[in-house]
Amino acid sequence: MKMKLFLISISLLLGACSSNVKPWERGNLARAEMTFGAEGLINTINDHVYFSKEATSGGSSFAAGGCGCN
Repeated sequence: MKMKLFLISISLLLGACSSNVKPWERGNLARAEMTFGAEGLINTINDHVYFSKEATSGGSSFAAGGCGCN
């Protein structure tokens, strides 16, 4: 019984991966909310913590280095 349930769940999961995105649906996927890092304030705070620890300005886009004694 457990094996049958496992196989059904795996087939459902893999079946969902095989769907194609229609051209008229791509606009929904291209919205800003769908990108990684859409949370502006959270990313700003994370960048501040990063460059405070690394003693650099610009966050993760610049080369890092420093003592981290901030």
